[in-house]
Amino acid sequence: MAVVHHRFATIGKNRVFYREAGDPEAPTVLLLHGFPTSSHMFRHLIPLLAADYHVIAPDHLGFGLSDTPAPDAFDYTFDALADVTASLLDYLGVKRYAMYVQDYGAPIGWRLALRHSAEVIAVITQNGNAYQSGFVEDFWKTVWAFCADRNAETEAGVRAFLTLEATRWQYVTGVTDETLVDPEAWLHDYSLLSRPGNDAIQLSLFADYATNPPMYPDVHEFFRRSQVPLLAVWGRGDEIFGPEGASAFADDLPKAEIHLLDGGHFLLESALDETASLITGFLAEHLGSH
Repeated sequence: MAVVHHRFATIGKNRVFYREAGDPEAPTVLLLHGFPTSSHMFRHLIPLLAADYHVIAPDHLGFGLSDTPAPDAFDYTFDALADVTASLLDYLGVKRYAMYVQDYGAPIGWRLALRHSAEVIAVITQNGNAYQSGFVEDFWKTVWAFCADRNAETEAGVRAFLTLEATRWQYVTGVTDETLVDPEAWLHDYSLLSRPGNDAIQLSLFADYATNPPMYPDVHEFFRRSQVPLLAVWGRGDEIFGPEGASAFADDLPKAEIHLLDGGHFLLESALDETASLITGFLAEHLGSH
């Protein structure tokens, strides 16, 4: 088994937790998690990549083991989370990398790519959206209502996403055999999500999600201009980002590899072997092996 290091870096005024494995001289793969989880979602994938790649998986501020400054001490926006990630890469001396994006990790990753497109040498998107067609209306109408008018009623709608039931729902929805999903995964996420004050952090990010779709045309232009190698590996049963979101990448990247697998939002929990095989094959083709 690969040796995985669990580290902290001080970025600005805050400590950022990250997992790191593999040879720092090997090509770097940056793993960017989504809501409501952390780098914990990559705990099984990291050892499978570390033999050939330098793997970095940070916890965004407000998530996992990274600091959780109150919203009046840190501006919880996707721009700000991208700033922290970019600063961590600078701290680690990473100049070029492939990135794996999922859920919130996608708008963070897209911002990194738009700022310094030459640094991003390949993209793996696992239920990480970049197109309007990927949004499943039944889920997102609640978020859009909150973004449009932040009041007690719309806030109650998004607060429902912070419950244990909703956290479990994200893990098991779309999974044919729910017994494949370890309950410790959603219990771990919920224990951190329900820390005092964390609700205000999550509400700030829900409100800021409205800044992401207007960025998509620039992301599409980045895809068309760069023709960056991209693998979309998607849980077809995801009721947050539907399979149309995976198929849409081919509009701007005709050579994109697109795979719809049996599973949901957290594909690594129920289809790790199949997903990892696609990822390692893609990386070997476009980054080589160390």
